[in-house]
Amino acid sequence: MKVQAIALTTFREAVRDKILYTLLFFALAMIAASAVIADLTIGEYGKIIRDLGLAAIDLFGLMIAIFVGIGLVYKEIERKTIYTIASKPIARWQFLLGKYLGLVMTLGAEVLVMTVGFLVQLQLTGAGTTGALIPAIWLIFVELLVVTAVAILFSSFTTPMLSALFTLGITVVGRLTAQLKELSEAGDAPGLELVASGIYRLVPDLATFDIRTEAAYGRPVDWEYVGYATGYGLLWTAVLLAIGTVVFQYRDFK
Repeated sequence: MKVQAIALTTFREAVRDKILYTLLFFALAMIAASAVIADLTIGEYGKIIRDLGLAAIDLFGLMIAIFVGIGLVYKEIERKTIYTIASKPIARWQFLLGKYLGLVMTLGAEVLVMTVGFLVQLQLTGAGTTGALIPAIWLIFVELLVVTAVAILFSSFTTPMLSALFTLGITVVGRLTAQLKELSEAGDAPGLELVASGIYRLVPDLATFDIRTEAAYGRPVDWEYVGYATGYGLLWTAVLLAIGTVVFQYRDFK
């Protein structure tokens, strides 16, 4: 009940944040503009609209996860409300988990709105839907769960500015880890291969959640892969939250 109460409070606070509506507006604008961009290209009209729509959901979802997530814990410390919370019979892990779940609820609502706008756009333009669209959006959401956990981890012990930089860095590296590993293995540099292999194991491979190309081209859904990617994402989320909880547990607010 304590975690649920914190999550609901966090959700209410987050949905009142003007940055959410600004990002949501630009996401829907980008989805709407996809038809204009597709008209300017030769061929693959439907593919371009589907690709741009998924890219908008992914991009603006990440922006919300990072720029809202990094301030969740810091705001409580800055406003001194953390001292009131700490004096109550609420464990620090419950507080952190509640904050995380509140942001996940916010992300879920935002992704749902963007998905509805995307599907409406597909119907209005006649671009059509494919069987892989919903699984692709689902894996985008799973990726957001991981990135949000990264943001919460860094926000548990540092400032919003550093949290944003670290989270953005992890996100960029996470999308390139597989490519870096492949390039290092193809070359003749054992030291570089060792570093790339270490990064691959220490940073979540966010490229695992990217099946946008398959969805845009209307290729069949590999449900076994979707299940694997979902499990991979949930495992990384649990690990990151566990680390964040341990760090937050020993943080001194004085």
